[in-house]
Amino acid sequence: MRTGENKLSTLRPIQHGDRAALDKILRETEVFTQEEVAIALELIDLVIENPHQTDYYIIVAVSDEGAVQGYYCIGPTPATKGTYDLYWIAVDTSCHNMGIGKYLIRDVEDWVRKRDGKLIIAETSSLPKYENTRKFYLRTQYKELARIRDYYSAGDDLVIYGKYVSQHEA
Repeated sequence: MRTGENKLSTLRPIQHGDRAALDKILRETEVFTQEEVAIALELIDLVIENPHQTDYYIIVAVSDEGAVQGYYCIGPTPATKGTYDLYWIAVDTSCHNMGIGKYLIRDVEDWVRKRDGKLIIAETSSLPKYENTRKFYLRTQYKELARIRDYYSAGDDLVIYGKYVSQHEA
């Protein structure tokens, strides 16, 4: 099933065989800690093992040859109407600067709109190794909505980005 495509990638729901490639992508970014990779893999496993659950959705970008190039994991924010958390978005380092991240984030926004969603929230760290992530959100018109100092640890702030995707909320 194709949910979207460009000249480089096709987007589709996660499949069991994607896990190893996603594990590799998460580790090779050299951004995520071991604990963060473990959390991402826990969500990947949950979605693979329980495809009918509705808390998390994972979409994967694959090349024409079937190579996994990246993914995102999104879900509705509990106790809200129309707000969604973008839990993970990652692209294979060999595919950086090819537009795959932008392609994935546009699909995130379309996915949320199709569910009458209004707001996407993405959280990240203030550490220097996350600078490209923060720049990515700003380049894709996400705004820094909040910053909580020393959230993760001393000197490591939580930076919250958001984007309204419905016209009446913008």
